[in-house]
Formats: sequence, structure tokens, C-alpha cells
Amino acid sequence: MNEAPDARLAAAVESLLFAAPEPLPVTRIAEILEVPAEDAVAALSWLTNGAYRDRGMQVLKVAGGYQMVTNPDFAPYVGRLLAPPPPRLSRAAMETLSIIAYRQPVTLPEIEAIRGVDASGVVRTLSERGMVRDVGKKDTVGHPTLYATTPLFLRHFGLDSVDELPPLPSDNEDEECGQLGLAIESVEAPEAEGGAEAPTEDVE
Repeated sequence: MNEAPDARLAAAVESLLFAAPEPLPVTRIAEILEVPAEDAVAALSWLTNGAYRDRGMQVLKVAGGYQMVTNPDFAPYVGRLLAPPPPRLSRAAMETLSIIAYRQPVTLPEIEAIRGVDASGVVRTLSERGMVRDVGKKDTVGHPTLYATTPLFLRHFGLDSVDELPPLPSDNEDEECGQLGLAIESVEAPEAEGGAEAPTEDVE
């Protein structure tokens, strides 16, 4: 266990994480508490690696910040308290989201070239759900829109960055579409384990 930092500072950081609706970056925590960033890091490290060991809550580093979530060991009990879990993403949505995650920034024509079917409706729905976003235009004929994943995508799958996505099984381009559609499915979303929130409607 890490050495405990200043008790009042640790308690203050804990209160911020409890009240925050989304992950808080270290810089924001330090700004609010008016302390050096290294002091905030020390408190977060203690909360993450020691203070919540074997407790019902835990502090998770996710999407470039820190968030307080329920311990996945107690997910069955939390599940009984909350409403039934939201529907998972449809196969078409998961495949499209995976292509964007692994190839971002990527255009709609590039997504459709990999999937082999029209993907405009799925991309539009994923955008409306906040899982992907428009990040500009590609400097080519027609200037198609470029899409990338969002912080909500990272939160949904419990990732700190897209660098934590699982590697694809192989480099065989003939299998690329299937791999991109399946690889991300190996990532367990924290909301299924009692963690962060997820979209409440199925995405077709």
C-alpha cells in the first residue's frame, strides 16, 4: 500500500470524485483544491492503490481522469438494486464502432469499404449516442467527414485511452472486417460490472 498522504487532502479528493458526474483530470483536481499537481497525484495514488482495497467502492483511472465506481466484485448485488442492464450494442453498431476505434480518424466511405455495406445510419446513431464524433474533414476529393471515438466510448469500455484496445489477431486484410467487429467485444464494459454508465438504448 502506498504511504498515506495528508489526510485532509485525500478526503477532499475523495469528496470531489464522489460528487463528479464524469472522470476528473489531475489538473482539474489540483486547480479546485489549490494544491500542486504532485500532491493531487499522491492522494489519487493512495486512493487508487490502497485506501479502497477490499471496499465496496474503488477509484478508477479512466478516460484521462479519475472516477469513483462500485467494486466489480459486488456487481450482482448492485445489479439487484438498479434497473435491468441496458441492451448491448447491436452487432452492426459494435462492428462499426470497432472500425472507428481501430482506424480513427476514418471516413464513412472507408468504414463502408471495410464492412461492405452502407454504414451511414449506424454512424449517425453512434454519433447521436455520443460514442463517436466528427473530428474534421479529410483533405481529399469531396472532403468527407472524419470520425473518431469519444471520452464516452472510453468510459463505456473502461479504457483510459484507445492504446488499451486489445490487439487484432492477425494482419490478414481478408479477415479485417470480422476482426475489427469482434476484437472490441473482448473488452468488458465496466457498467456490466457495476461501474460507469452506458447508453440506455440499443444501437442498431
